Amino acid sequence: MTANTHSDNRPVETYVSTSDDAARISSPMVAALEQAWAHIRTRHADVPAAVVILGAGSIGAPAGTLRLGHFAATRWNHDTDDAERLAEVFIGGEGLARGPADVLGTLLHEAAHAIAHARGVKDTSRQGRWHNARFKALAEEVGIEVTKDPRLGWSPTTLPQATRDHLRRHPRPARPGVATAPHRRSRPRRP
Repeated sequence: MTANTHSDNRPVETYVSTSDDAARISSPMVAALEQAWAHIRTRHADVPAAVVILGAGSIGAPAGTLRLGHFAATRWNHDTDDAERLAEVFIGGEGLARGPADVLGTLLHEAAHAIAHARGVKDTSRQGRWHNARFKALAEEVGIEVTKDPRLGWSPTTLPQATRDHLRRHPRPARPGVATAPHRRSRPRRP
């Protein structure tokens, strides 16, 4: 553990793995997610290159919920002079326990947000929480089904059988299932 401070001098606790085991688990997971994102980009020209992040979906989420993913445009700098910016795709580690199809559904959900950004479509409101009918149309375009939730709008996502069948007929470079064997717990076990 290392100690840093926030701008207001509150301590920040950072845990750093000193084991090679973490790299043997996390590197293949992130690589599989990156390959799945690259494959999505081959099918949908408006989906940008992105830095794929795997982290805790429970941190910063309302109590009892998980953040399964998010898309953030121009979040990363590719170079030091800030000339080239890259998007970020975040996948919550706890969500990997749902299995490959649901993880792919999350990636496609975030791809729909990416397309909205590229086309200048306002697909959400309420600080990105409410997913409107424009998002629903983009979700259908990328091959996912969304249902209406009273708090989130057209957000709950499923990967329909037609999309699953299409992906089986047109193999992708890597299966995101590689990334779903290990997954993050929402609460660590206490000794």
